[in-house]
Amino acid sequence: MQSKYLPAEERRQRTVEAVVALAGTQNPSEITTAAIASEMSVTQGALFRHFPSKDAIWQAVMEWVADRLLDRIDRAAEQSDSPLAALHAIFMSHIEFVIEHPGVPRMMFGELQRAEATPAKKVAHTLLKRYAERLAHKLEESKAGGEIRDDTDTQAAAILFIGMIQGLVMQSMLAGNLRTARANAPGVIEIYSRGLGAGRVDLTSRAIKERPQAKKKD
Repeated sequence: MQSKYLPAEERRQRTVEAVVALAGTQNPSEITTAAIASEMSVTQGALFRHFPSKDAIWQAVMEWVADRLLDRIDRAAEQSDSPLAALHAIFMSHIEFVIEHPGVPRMMFGELQRAEATPAKKVAHTLLKRYAERLAHKLEESKAGGEIRDDTDTQAAAILFIGMIQGLVMQSMLAGNLRTARANAPGVIEIYSRGLGAGRVDLTSRAIKERPQAKKKD
C-alpha cells in the first residue's frame, strides 16, 4: 500500500512512529524533518500538511510516549495482587517499555535538558507528574495495607522510584545494551522494597520471576 494514500490521522501516527524509530539509532536533537520524511518515504511538504512545525511533531511524539507508557503501567498495576506487587509490576513494565522503544529515554532526557520551554518539554513534565502521582497512590495503599512502613515519605519514595529507573536506563545506554536494565531491575526493586520495610516474601509480583531462596542453616 502506498503511504501517500493514508488517512490524515494514520499519517500522523506513522510520523510519530518514524521519529521514535529514528531516535532509537541516533541523537534525537539531530533528527531532521528531511530524515523523518525519508523514513516514511514521503516529501517534507507532505509531512507539514499534518504538522505545522517540527515542534508540533515533537509534541505529538511526547504525547504518544505519555499515553502509551501510562497505559502500560496502569495495566501492569491492575493485574497485580497487591499495591506492593503493583509497584514491582510497574517497575518491570517500564523497563520493558524502554527496551521495546529505545528512542524514548533519549527523547525524554533530551527534552528535559533543553533550556527553553517547548510544548514537548511541557508534555514530558506532565508525564513525570502523572507518573509520580500514580506511584504515591500505590505507596499510600501499601502503607494502609501494612506492606511497608507507615512512616514512609511517599513523595520521596515516588521520586526515588523514578530515579532508579532513570539510573538503570542511563547505565544500560552507556553500556550499549538496554537489556542489561532488565537483568538488573529485579535486584534494584527488591532493595528498594526492603528499604521501605517490606519483607522478602512480599516482593514477588507477576512481573518478576520468583528466584530460588537460599536454604536456611540448621
